[in-house]
Parts: sequence; C-alpha cells; structure tokens
Amino acid sequence: MNTKQILELATELGIKSDLRGSDKVYQNLNRLQKQFDKLPEDKKAKFDQEKLTDPYRDSGAHFDSGREVNTVKAGIDIDTAELMLAKQEGDVDLVIAHHPVGKSLANLSDVMDIQAEILSQYGVPINIAQGVLKLRIDEVARGINPINHYKTVDTAQGLNMSFINVHTPTDNLVASFLRKEIEHANFTYVSEIMEVLNKIPEYQEAQKRGFGPRLFAGSEENYCGKIAITEVTGGTSGSPKMYEKMAAAGIGTVIGMHMSEEHKKEAEKNHINVIIAGHISSDSLGMNLFLDELERQGIKVKSCSGLIRVNRLVQSILKKFLSVIDCDIQ
Repeated sequence: MNTKQILELATELGIKSDLRGSDKVYQNLNRLQKQFDKLPEDKKAKFDQEKLTDPYRDSGAHFDSGREVNTVKAGIDIDTAELMLAKQEGDVDLVIAHHPVGKSLANLSDVMDIQAEILSQYGVPINIAQGVLKLRIDEVARGINPINHYKTVDTAQGLNMSFINVHTPTDNLVASFLRKEIEHANFTYVSEIMEVLNKIPEYQEAQKRGFGPRLFAGSEENYCGKIAITEVTGGTSGSPKMYEKMAAAGIGTVIGMHMSEEHKKEAEKNHINVIIAGHISSDSLGMNLFLDELERQGIKVKSCSGLIRVNRLVQSILKKFLSVIDCDIQ
C-alpha cells in the first residue's frame, strides 16, 4: 500500500463506523457539492475541494515521500522527536499521528457539526443542538487560529518522512465499538457500564497506568437511563450548555473521552451521569482498530507516543489456539 491508499482506507472505515450512518455522510457531501457548484469562480478557487470527497478534514496527508509502505510508526501525538526517531530506525516508511497537525488542525472545528447530528439521534432537536453548538465551534476555531500548525509538518518534509494523521475516522471507530458494547445491553445501573469498560484491554492497561475509566458526575449506584455516546467523536468537546438539552431529551448517562470542570458542573446541575472512558486510552482503542486493518494488509506496525497497542488479530488467533488446546486436553 502507499500513503494515499492508507489514508483512503482510514476514511472508508470512518464512514462505515460513523454513528450518523454512511447515508447521512454521503448526503452531506452531496449537499456541499451543490453549494460549491453555485459559487462564483473566484470563491471556487479559494475553496478546499478535498472537502467535497472527504468528510473528515481533521485528518489528512501532511507529507508523502512516495515510498511504498511496509512499516508504519503510529502514536497519539507526533512531534519532531517521534519523526526523528522513526527516521533513525531506518525501516519506517510512514508515521501516523492520531491528533491533528498542520491543515488538519486548522480544520478541526469543521467536523464538530457531527456532534449536533448525533445528538439529534438521542432526541435533542437538531435546530437546538446546532444553535447551542455553533458558539462552541466558533470558540474552538478562534482558539486554534494562533497555533504554529506546520511545525511538525515541516520537520517531516525536512526528514523526507511520510506523515499523516487520522483523527475523526478512528474516533468514529471508538464510538461505534462502544455503542455495540454498551447501548444495546439493557443496563440498569451505571456500575454495569463501568464493569464493561474495565474489561476492554486498552482501558485495563490505562487503569494500571493511573488513568482508567472514571465517573465524573453522578454515582455508580444511579440508574443509567438512556445512554448516549455523544462525547467520543466530533473533533473536541462540545458546549457545556448542551447538558440541559440532553436532560430534556431524556438522556441519563453520557460516555465521553474527557471533560472540563465547566462541563462537569453543568452535567451535575442537570442530573446526568458522566463516565469518562479516558482520552488517550480511547484514542488508542480507535487507532488499534484501524492499525489492525493495516496489519491485515501485511503492514508492520510500531507504536509510540502514548499509544496503548492492542492487536486484536493476535488476540483472536491466541483465543482460537487456546480453545483447540482445551478441546484436545478434554
């Protein structure tokens, strides 16, 4: 595979696992295409036309050396040090970051509309979700504006090291994974959700490292009510004002990656249980699901920068092997 094909695979997986459904993703792309077609030529020239085919512009290729990819080095946050280490190792063809840099970071606020569309699935009227979220999107865009976006990108280019980041597609993989594990399990109490999370390998390892799943608001003895996976994908944290709207929609428990004190206070005020599965551990889960797909393509994966690497391909083979041994012994 080459760098472009790997990024295309990430986008494909992101669309398939998008909580809104792939039809909604393509519907939004078609709508954007129609809007683009109506633009005057001078505005078309300034428009980022990759947005017409790529729904996740907080991900992207930052430098492509043109090398065929046999080995990748993947991490959560990639900076100059990780790129230099990859170059020094000699066999790394591509470095993959999770968190955005370069143009992907500049585009981070563009994917936050995902949150409003997901919230509408849980009963929050879409017009309310959009209205509340808009102020937060503007805030995030302003906060990102002064950052030195291309520092790491320039290093990759100077080292002639292919470099991409995959953000929302792997966050979608986490969200989809957790929805399958939790939302349809008919839990009664918050403690039951915590038990399931703590059985997931990335979160088990995070517990050992001191940052496993935690209850930020509510009690494990509380009824969980309607469970919403609303704070796992969609760029970054949404508006703290959203919790009032969630409560009105009947949401009892929210599962997220991370939470500010302001968000926590609003959740408590509105009697919503909040389980924070963990930021880096959740990012690791999403990256692992993607990296497993690369290994299925014969690509070797090395980890760095906080990535808790769990290879589910190896785990699956090991389970089958152990079950065969168990049958032979019996």
